[in-house]
Amino acid sequence: MMGKSMKVSTIVPIILACVMLLAGCTMMVDPNLQSQSKSQQLVEPDAGQWQTWVLTSLDQVRPVAPPDKAATMAEIAAMKALTAQLDLTATTQVAYWDAGSPSYRWLQLTLDAMRKHPTNPQRNSRILALVNVAVYDAIVAAWEAKYSYNRPRPSEVDPALTPLVAVPHSPSYPSEQAVAAGAASTVLAYLFPDTAQQFEAMAQEAGQSRVLAGVNYPSDVTAGLTLGQAVAAQVIARGKADGSDAVWDGKMPTEAGHWTGKNPVEPMVSTWKPWVLTSTDQFRPGPPPAYDSSQEKAELQELESYTHTFTSDSKAMYWQTFDGGFGDWYALASQYLFESNQAQNPPQAARAYALMAVTQYDSQLACWDAKYTYWAMRPFQVDPNFKTLFPTPNHPSYPSAHGCGSGAVATIMGNLFPADAAALQARAEEAASSRMWAGIHFRSDIEAGLALGKSVGQLAIERAATMMNHD
Repeated sequence: MMGKSMKVSTIVPIILACVMLLAGCTMMVDPNLQSQSKSQQLVEPDAGQWQTWVLTSLDQVRPVAPPDKAATMAEIAAMKALTAQLDLTATTQVAYWDAGSPSYRWLQLTLDAMRKHPTNPQRNSRILALVNVAVYDAIVAAWEAKYSYNRPRPSEVDPALTPLVAVPHSPSYPSEQAVAAGAASTVLAYLFPDTAQQFEAMAQEAGQSRVLAGVNYPSDVTAGLTLGQAVAAQVIARGKADGSDAVWDGKMPTEAGHWTGKNPVEPMVSTWKPWVLTSTDQFRPGPPPAYDSSQEKAELQELESYTHTFTSDSKAMYWQTFDGGFGDWYALASQYLFESNQAQNPPQAARAYALMAVTQYDSQLACWDAKYTYWAMRPFQVDPNFKTLFPTPNHPSYPSAHGCGSGAVATIMGNLFPADAAALQARAEEAASSRMWAGIHFRSDIEAGLALGKSVGQLAIERAATMMNHD
């Protein structure tokens, strides 16, 4: 965790206490304290009208009006005193949290938590969806409040206050860093309760970094954390009711030609609540080739005659890793956001991450619907003498989960970053094909998975366009 020597966890409460004693607060916004950055390019002034995933009304979480002019001036005086004694620890903390969009560090922290608490890809998808939806909904709600209250940034009110970082071209209240921190940390505490206190401390630090940087008032941070936590509570409620705790009845087909094994991975995933699908069987592919068909024999022969190379084997091993399936897709998205100058656009960045997450999650629900409808045999089950590059995942073969997931996320990312769409599609095809190189999937599994994933991705694109239409 950043920022130890200054004990910055006490800064915001102390400043707020001083402000309350000096001036008090009011529900009215002083007309003399409206943002003066009209000549600047404002950041997504209409984002507060975007549709949300969980919130049904932004009124549910809208913060009260920011402090009046006298209280604002008292906050600025306290901030000046604070910035006069900043040390290297504090400035390092500011730089850490200022990187990228408010979503960026919390996405990294989520992926790190997932690495430390390994689970199956379906539950990983659920984690990413819940965290990123919470941040997105909270950012949209924050933007509605920002442009309703239009509070100027501290340095707009008093140019003598010199910020440590670039001043965002958006109103100050509430703090977007604090909003994202409140939302993400609260959902992460629900998902990883053993590290809940650590996430809470980091949320406080993220918000306080904006006061140290001179770009947000302490009251902006307090309102932002509260708003983010309120949104997270609704996302958590959805998570608790999404069916992910359903218990399998243990029934599976016993006749010849079906997958055999014990304790298959997550057979109830298709009963979980989707985000964009109307039902998890919406894009269910037709049945796979019969285990004793000529097509299946030809596909098995293709695997058995495959010539392994160092390159193909290393790629197959890479795509089997957590970063192959999750981490590096989001690292690419972050890179594209930086390269397209969207990293300083909090609503667009949060939107991109949330769309990726819900699309990948829904692709897994649709994939699992097909897997446990057909219970297709794996290659090594059709031919017990066939050797795979690494152990075969313990669930039915058709369709390929890598095909579904990578096809879906590449499709939505290609829409978000059209200049890179071809490269993303090639990446998805490599991810899916690597399962053949490893010997754990038939070609028909790969083709069906990619097609299913693309269908889910196209549906997500349609939903995304609708969500931004506020006419």
